Amino acid sequence: MNIEQIYTGCLAEAAYYIESNGEAAIIDPLREVAPYLKKASKDNAVIKYIFETHFHADFVSGHVDLAEKSGAEIVYGPTARTSFKSHIASDGETFKVGDLTITVLHTPGHTPESASYLLSDKDGKPYCVFTGDTLFIGDVGRPDLAQQGELTMEDMASTLYDSLQNKILPLPDEVLVYPAHGAGSACGKNMSKETFDTLGHQKQVNYALKAASREQFIKEVTEGILPPPQYFAKNAAMNKYGYDSFDEVYKKGQNPLSPAEFEALANQTGAVILDTRDPQVFAKSFIPSSVNIGLNGQFAPWVGALISDLQQPLLLVVETGKEEEAITRLARVGYDNTIGYLEGGIEEWKNAGKDLDEVRSISATEFETISQSDNTLKVLDVRKPGEYEAEHLEMTMARPLDYINEWTSALSPKETYYIHCAGGYRSMIAASILKARGIDQVVDIAGGYGAIKNTGLKRTDFACPSKAMTV
Repeated sequence: MNIEQIYTGCLAEAAYYIESNGEAAIIDPLREVAPYLKKASKDNAVIKYIFETHFHADFVSGHVDLAEKSGAEIVYGPTARTSFKSHIASDGETFKVGDLTITVLHTPGHTPESASYLLSDKDGKPYCVFTGDTLFIGDVGRPDLAQQGELTMEDMASTLYDSLQNKILPLPDEVLVYPAHGAGSACGKNMSKETFDTLGHQKQVNYALKAASREQFIKEVTEGILPPPQYFAKNAAMNKYGYDSFDEVYKKGQNPLSPAEFEALANQTGAVILDTRDPQVFAKSFIPSSVNIGLNGQFAPWVGALISDLQQPLLLVVETGKEEEAITRLARVGYDNTIGYLEGGIEEWKNAGKDLDEVRSISATEFETISQSDNTLKVLDVRKPGEYEAEHLEMTMARPLDYINEWTSALSPKETYYIHCAGGYRSMIAASILKARGIDQVVDIAGGYGAIKNTGLKRTDFACPSKAMTV
């Protein structure tokens, strides 16, 4: 028996490879399927099944491409409906993978079709359960993504409570829990950094599993849920109805362009110029109106949160050799319209004598000195609301990056804005977007709040009233 968790940090997503006696199964595969095919080939195994725990909202699954390339059968839980060939399993249905048995447990609540898959060893003993977004380590799936008809978020939470109580919690304590996501995913709000655990330990530490009643469970899992990123519903639809082959998406994006070709294509198509370099490198020199979302952070989720149209043409500026990674990570969240990249990177743009822009970036110490001589500074904290409420500078205004499309219009092109996040990744995204929209006087505070905390600037926390959110 071989069970491998394949964890992708950028998406905080876990896929699973299972192999036994020459047969293999994949659970919740990512968009690019070559790694799964290679693993099976190395093991001299045939991929027999592709098990989907639900219609994923935060990434595009590789199920369709993998089925075409491997001949495997796609399996969904009860109530799922697809436009491609798939097997809709019944609750309790079993599947054999070599000497192993996988049993479908219908566990609706996160979504109506959500299913967990219980794996039993060759002796029939339950060994692990793949819980998808039903049960995480430290949390459970959010119940607000797939409400239907008159069903409310509270109705879905109640259904999730029944699924956990009737299908998951009765399993033996020693059963391993393998979820679809970990800390950093927007599919839950309190996920652990650990990516698997025993069910028994989760019963002791998971706040949702310790709820004393249905009412308490519903209250706790529905409190504090932020609105889902706008791309979630679009990714779920792609998973349900199908999508273009990843090979075709990759081929289209692998289009090296000279500076002149790059500039002409940008003007012809209205493409977003997406610069994926490190924030501080970007700040020193970039193509005017380009947006910085660095590959060294949660690149794909931030693209998904901030670029509203999945069909928006994208032109890439990347470090040499990073083209494939950028195209792949965009495709994982459904951004399939990369149309090329700047060959030779920003150095070639410079050599061609093209215009360049920059973002002024200062240290936290410099910021402290400036603020001491000017108490009228406009300072934007672009962290998430929970981060801001936990602790923030007294002088700052909460302007979460997630909602930049809503608050940009309130800013004045005549003013100077100092911007920070937690460490510098999100603040540079915000600065680049603001500059592209004509808010040219933006100053990035390098190192973000982590660096600011080492200065003498006054801070406040959730127990103190926060500054009025006006600009």
